[in-house]
Amino acid sequence: MTQTNPDHRGGSRRIVAGAVVALALIAPAAAQAHVSIHPNTVPAGAFATLDVRVPGEQAGAHVTKVDTLLPSGFTSVAYQNVPGWKVSELQKRLVKPIQTPDGPVDQEVSQIIWTWTGPFGRVDNGQFIDFPLSVAIPANAAGKTLLFKTLQHYSNGQIVRWIETSLGDPNPAATINVVAKGGVIEDVAGAEAGPQPGQTGTNGAAGSSVASAGATGGASKGLAIAALVVGALGLAAGLLAIVLTRRTVGRQ
Repeated sequence: MTQTNPDHRGGSRRIVAGAVVALALIAPAAAQAHVSIHPNTVPAGAFATLDVRVPGEQAGAHVTKVDTLLPSGFTSVAYQNVPGWKVSELQKRLVKPIQTPDGPVDQEVSQIIWTWTGPFGRVDNGQFIDFPLSVAIPANAAGKTLLFKTLQHYSNGQIVRWIETSLGDPNPAATINVVAKGGVIEDVAGAEAGPQPGQTGTNGAAGSSVASAGATGGASKGLAIAALVVGALGLAAGLLAIVLTRRTVGRQ
């Protein structure tokens, strides 16, 4: 009776495993992390806590300042004390006052600036930090995508401008997708609120000039692509395993 060489069989397994790793390495790389808002789907008029999530992505440097420009309509913003960070708030006067249950408001918050003072809260390469903001979503924003353009400063002097609005840009602005009043607050994965130019919003209303497709569309597309990649890797690994097994049997 012919015996199988255990060492040879183990070598075949190692070759298969190595091939799977190699195939994984040539798969499309994950998109670069960027400044984002969570949750990213919020109903118009709702009171919500939004986390401005800031990643560190500079080797040998840490984040020193985060300057976020708020979209129009945020008349009151409360921020959480984050150890190691100082917060500054800038306001601007409205041309037309906004009527609220507490009376007319003639100013809105235009910028929130976080500055690192140390020693706590340092954000190095490969880390991230959340800056919570308690806000009331503008009541007239249903069906729109609100942009939170942000400048991210590093200790090496680099400034990353997360301000772009075009689809697929490497430096996109953080966004939230505003749905109809009475909807649910949720965090939709895949496209950081997902709306794309020229498409309708989640509540059927026309979107802003930046983006207006439903967030679920971006998430579904991302999941579909991921599934295709995983399926292709699995098929390739299976075919390679069959070929190696046949060669092993043929040599016995």
